[in-house]
Amino acid sequence: MNRRVTWLLLCSAVIVFTVLYYARKAQATPAVGFTSTTLALGRLGGIDILNYFVPTKGAPWFSFAKTQGFSDVYVQSNDWQPGGTTGWHSHPGHSLIIVTAGTITDYEGADRNCRPHVYTAGMAFADEGGTHAHIVRNEGTVEATAIAVQVIPSGQPRRIDVDAPGNCPF
Repeated sequence: MNRRVTWLLLCSAVIVFTVLYYARKAQATPAVGFTSTTLALGRLGGIDILNYFVPTKGAPWFSFAKTQGFSDVYVQSNDWQPGGTTGWHSHPGHSLIIVTAGTITDYEGADRNCRPHVYTAGMAFADEGGTHAHIVRNEGTVEATAIAVQVIPSGQPRRIDVDAPGNCPF
């Protein structure tokens, strides 16, 4: 193969790669009307916690958490304006979210039916993280706020923007 053909193939490959890279980026859904502020950040060594509580009345309670290696623990203050959205994203670790005002609606990327999970002030939910993608929206008419505690592998990004999975119309 002569040099001209080799350069043509190489340049074509670079152009195709560039177009595909930026086309993928363009599909990610950005956050709009949403802000997240880090209130605290700390580093933990490996976690190996097992907790079992037997109340005097009612069923026993069980909790388990285990990590290998260091973790970054974030406390985030999240704010959604009416119509605000986080955009589709994931986290490399899990999150515990407490809604402190208004109403937020969570949609799961793996849910083929795009069912809304609605949380109001005083309610809490967990986001498993990992490959789990979700979007959280304020579909109401007043500001919504939440506090999130996240455990992330140390040094990794707290949030990873992902492409819309195609199961939801927005």
